[in-house]
Amino acid sequence: MTETFSNLVDTFKNVGVARAYGDPVQLGGQEVIPVALVSFGFGGGNEGDDGASGGGGGGMVLPLGVYRNDGGNVTFRPNTVVTLVCLVPLVSVLGASVRRAIRAAKS
Repeated sequence: MTETFSNLVDTFKNVGVARAYGDPVQLGGQEVIPVALVSFGFGGGNEGDDGASGGGGGGMVLPLGVYRNDGGNVTFRPNTVVTLVCLVPLVSVLGASVRRAIRAAKS
């Protein structure tokens, strides 16, 4: 198990930045660089006397948008679908908080 863990560490040592920013691509005369939010994790365990062990891992990648280079003028263009999906929980919690505040103010 120790050997497997050290192999995973070597494999994922610098993967964060390499996965968050993609290779530049020419698109319609402009250079674009894709940007993503990358998150991953691994875990493992060992149960002493029984010899049982286990492990697992998972990850997530959200495409946030692109940096666009148009003749030296660099701008960020967000992915509106992902932005809206990420805002749904925030708006939901904010709405519930406002509703509770209004109820508290009325009583």
